[in-house]
Amino acid sequence: MESKLNLTLKVWRQRDRSSEGRLVTYPAEGIPTTASFLEMLDIVNEGLISKGEEPIAFDHDCREGICGSCSLVINGVPHGPEKATTSCQLHMRSFRDGETIYIEPFRARAFPVVKDLVVDRSAFDRIQQKGGFISVRTGSAVEANSILVPKDDADHAFHAATCIGCGACVAACKNASAMLFVAAKVSHLNLLPQGKPEKNERTIRMVQQMDAEGFGGCTNQYECEAVCPKEISVDFIGRLNRDYTAAVASETFTA
Repeated sequence: MESKLNLTLKVWRQRDRSSEGRLVTYPAEGIPTTASFLEMLDIVNEGLISKGEEPIAFDHDCREGICGSCSLVINGVPHGPEKATTSCQLHMRSFRDGETIYIEPFRARAFPVVKDLVVDRSAFDRIQQKGGFISVRTGSAVEANSILVPKDDADHAFHAATCIGCGACVAACKNASAMLFVAAKVSHLNLLPQGKPEKNERTIRMVQQMDAEGFGGCTNQYECEAVCPKEISVDFIGRLNRDYTAAVASETFTA
């Protein structure tokens, strides 16, 4: 027989970004331990709708740990208690019967609340638009081994590319720094031959946009790495700092 939980939820409710928000208490009864965290919220919302109440707004898309949309702070931790797990892949077997669960949105000045648990993370999009691409002509697909890439570079580029841009790193940082996200996006392309021609411009423009969006500075306390569902290493922040220093020096020398 499937185990079920009776829980108490403390959920952040906020009508829009200009309204004041507050925690509202909801019972979550008969929740299967096999349900995902978002499925639990679906069950609670079905109950609210049946009573004519407004459902809890939360963001989601793929529900497969790929898109990064499920931006929830669960009991004070972005994405919840399980390491290397997105909110949508967190299951209710991680909680105890009778437990009280606090559910809040990611909190950062650069991530304003849209409604309830939904935040506007378009700042990440604008950072990527500033340089997170390759515009030089690379031609059509060629034989895989025709461009030699050192295995260490290829491995690091692949690891950086696993970043899903969820924003958990920002939510966990006391300064709301986006350094881990930017470092992953910059390093992904800077490490590969196709990304080398625009390396300096990409690095400077993306860092400048990060600062313009109002993200805080990095103080190297590694909260970002601890909550990253893809376990992106803080080593990339060091790589970004080196790339940025070299890019600024090169621009100054050229000028």
